[in-house]
Amino acid sequence: MSLLKPNAKTPFHIDFDWWMQNERDWHIFLRSLLCAEHQEVFNNTEEDGMIDWIDPTTAEVKPVDGIQHALMSHCAQLPDFVGERTAVVEAVFRLFLANGNIPMSADDLGKRLGRPAETILRTIAGPRVYRGLRPVVSQPVAPRVE
Repeated sequence: MSLLKPNAKTPFHIDFDWWMQNERDWHIFLRSLLCAEHQEVFNNTEEDGMIDWIDPTTAEVKPVDGIQHALMSHCAQLPDFVGERTAVVEAVFRLFLANGNIPMSADDLGKRLGRPAETILRTIAGPRVYRGLRPVVSQPVAPRVE
């Protein structure tokens, strides 16, 4: 994690590694967000069912959790998934699910949710991590040896 304080332009995302390490019931929580159709589909499936997903931007094949995929590709796209009365943390979390967890800044989140960017930033950039919402940590690039 960077020692720099995040600002309104800092990109955030759902850090699913953090989520899985710190929230024992993460799968149960994700299941609760599924639409009725997918709750029925996943009713009798294993907790860690992975599927191959193709990133539409990079065409990279990535293993993703089946429930995560259903949430991102279908349930989160439904009109009532994020409402104007949804709490800030919940709305930000759901928006990241809806956009495929593509990093967004507090400015971007504020515009998409119709809420003040500063409120979002104060909420998700504080010392407590809510629902795995964290700044994107860029991996250092190794120098090329030629």
